[in-house]
Order: sequence, then C-alpha cells, then structure tokens
Amino acid sequence: MERRIAQGPVTTAAEAPAAEQERDSPTVWIGLLIFLGMLVVYGVSNPDRVNFYNHFVWQASAWLEGQFGIRFPVTATGTSPGNDYFQDVFPIAGSDPSRALIPFPPLPAVVLLPFVAIFGLSTNAQLIATFVGAIDLAIAFWMLGRLRLDQTVRIASTIFLGLGTVLWYAAELGSTWFFAHVVAVGLTLAAIGIAIEADPRAAVGDDEAVVAEPGGHLTLGLDRRQLLAGLLFGLACTSRLTVVFGAPFFVLVGGGGSWRRRAIAAGIGAAIPLAVFLAYDLASTGHLMTPVYDYLYQLETGAYPQLDYHAGWSIEDPRYLIQNLPLMLSGLPDILRPCTDPNAARGLFSVDCPLIVPRDVGMGLFVTSPAWLLGFLSLRWWGVDRLVTGAAIAVGAIAVVNLMHFSQGWVQFGYRFSNDFAPFALVLFALALETLRRRWIGYGLICLSIVINLWGVIWGHVLGW
Repeated sequence: MERRIAQGPVTTAAEAPAAEQERDSPTVWIGLLIFLGMLVVYGVSNPDRVNFYNHFVWQASAWLEGQFGIRFPVTATGTSPGNDYFQDVFPIAGSDPSRALIPFPPLPAVVLLPFVAIFGLSTNAQLIATFVGAIDLAIAFWMLGRLRLDQTVRIASTIFLGLGTVLWYAAELGSTWFFAHVVAVGLTLAAIGIAIEADPRAAVGDDEAVVAEPGGHLTLGLDRRQLLAGLLFGLACTSRLTVVFGAPFFVLVGGGGSWRRRAIAAGIGAAIPLAVFLAYDLASTGHLMTPVYDYLYQLETGAYPQLDYHAGWSIEDPRYLIQNLPLMLSGLPDILRPCTDPNAARGLFSVDCPLIVPRDVGMGLFVTSPAWLLGFLSLRWWGVDRLVTGAAIAVGAIAVVNLMHFSQGWVQFGYRFSNDFAPFALVLFALALETLRRRWIGYGLICLSIVINLWGVIWGHVLGW
C-alpha cells in the first residue's frame, strides 16, 4: 500500500478551491462532534470535582495580588478554600514567610488567570481542564488531517488519543500535574500540525539551499508558519519542560527549505516564550532554573521511601533511567491483592477485595494503551522519511529524559509522563494504522485500550485519587 504523508491529490488551480471546500465542509462538523463528544465524556467521568490540588489557581491569584509567591499556608474556611496540605511548595524565608513558591512552569496558571480574575480561588480548574482536553482532541483531528489520512483512520486515531491513552485520565481529573499535561498536549499538537502543513515533502535529503536575493546577499527566508510552529512548541515547553526535547522534529520537518533554516525559524519562535519563562524564573527565584525542585527532591527522598528515590543521585540521573524503564514499558497492576476484609468477596471494583487494581506508582505504557505498539511499524521508514524520523527522535528523546527524572509521577493511572511525547507518537501511530493491511487489528487494539482506560478512570475515583 502506498503511504501518503502530507501530500494530497493533484488538482489543477481551477479545481483546487472546489476540492478543498468539498473535503473540508464535513470535516469541520466531524471535528466539532469530536470536541463535543470528548467534552461530554470528560465531564461525566468526574462529576465530583473537589479541586483539592489547584496550585495554578493559587499562582494566578498571587499574580493578581502582585506577588510571585502564593499565600501559604492557608487554612480553609466556610467561604474560602485552603492550601495548608500542599507539599509541592517552597516556603519563602525572611521578609514574607506567609508566601511560598511552586516549582511548576507557569503557563497553566496563565491559562487560568482570566478565570481567577472573575471567580477568585473558587475557580474550578478541573472543569476547565475538561474543556482544554476536548480542545486538544479537536486539534489532534486537525493535525492528523495534515497527513492526508483515510478519514476513518483519522477519526480512529483521534479517538484513540482521547479515550485509549492516559490523556483521558489527565483531562477528566485536571488536578495540578495533569492540568499541565493537558495544556502542553494541545499546543504540541498544534505546533506539529503547522510544521507538517508548511512542509508537504517526506523524503530525507531533499533540503533546498539558502536562497540568494537579487542583490547577491544570502537570506534565511524564514518561513512564517515554521516560526509559528516554534512559538507554539515553546509555549508547550512552558507548561511541561521536558517537551523541549522534542525540538529535533522541527529541525527535520517544516517549511523554509534546508534543515538550518527550519531550525532557525522554529528556534526563534520557541525562544520567545522560553526567554520569558527564564526571565520569570530569574525574577521569582533569583535563578534561571528554579531551585524549588532540588528542595522537593531532598524532601521527598526522605518522606517517601516506598518510591525508591536516592539522595545520593541527581534529580536527573542515568541510573534512574535503568530503574524507571520497566515501569514505563511493562509495569503491571496488582492482581489478587490480599483482601483487607476476610469476609469480602472478590470483585472487579471492590476496594476491600479486588480482582485487579491499578498501582498508584503507575503502570506500563503498553499495558494501559496496547495500541501504541502499532507505532513501531512506522519505524520501517526511519532514515527515509523526515516526518517519521523526526517524530521517532522526539518520542525517544523526551522519554529518555523523563525516565532519568527521579519521579515518574505518583497516585496516577498508567504512565502520565507519556503525555509529553504522545503528540509525536500519534503521528507514528496514525501512519502505521493507515498502512496496516488488516486494519481490524488496529481498531481492535484501540477498543481494548479504551476499555482499559475506562477501567482506570473508574478505579481512580473508587480509590479517591
């Protein structure tokens, strides 16, 4: 089967507008239905939103008060929420001990800022996360359209991302860490889509030379869409820092001709939000990279021995990669856990005597979303196709850096860090599904992934996660 990547059917200039209109008209309605469908699913998946962990609401409130540090510790009252149970904070010593810094990149708080300006600390960040998650899936459907996939494959791939991966758990839960993932996913998907749209070619080695202007001077001829792709990518990084290691994708894929021109255009775009982020860190902590993570590392190493952190290792350490890799690939749930109530009967969702229950430290990527395995089929085009090569490098680089991090997330269903590279992995998955001779196998894996993630979402609420 011929693989079609980012290149549509050949049409004449006269035919093109009519063809585009005919193709795009129903597509817009499909995208809208996907958004509304995901919004409903994410909404009903978590009807009781308590906003227990809402660090970004407090951060937005602090900015409105003209402060970098959030008010902390604050005891809840009958009319106002508290935060004295927060652990991911760094108390500010000295002049203002009633304030504390949070370590997380600031973009999610920026997203919440207008809502906090209206609703204050009562802002329902978890509800907003469901809207952002639904928007993510609409963006994913648009991005996949740049690949010129079969419409059924395009829809199935979008649904897989929304319901067959841990993005579902993140979007319906929407607490601090998961909200950051949901914000980053949509921006990364948009950046990928714009880069693909700017570069319809797929083969490695077809770079153009730098263009010479009539006066004989060389110009970079930066592609504006590649600049925009870089800008959106940089914004995604200010929500989840490790997304930055997906940058090689925008060197290999995008407009502007040569890889140098692509890299410069995307780099300039990404540098704008990243420079603002570094300036923010410098202003708020006195350091280009916040020292709060180091404080929390030392704190959690002693407080949670069950997580197997090592005080003598660095926050990012290759030894953690070896330790964490089995969790990411094949971490299993607890099967036939000993019953806490000897009189209880085994049940699928029995807390006292479960048949099978998720582990709070996480579960393997291919255990919770077996359909991701299809993405490996796209690696047959490694080194031959810039799109596949760039996406694979991005997935690998982000995964490796995440695995070297001391923490892999906790009190979670599945492996939430996979959301950082999921947009790039989705490209590999969709291309593999498009060329699969027996697509029913792919659709079957998608259905299985959805069932597993539904099971995980239900268990998350049963366990009070």
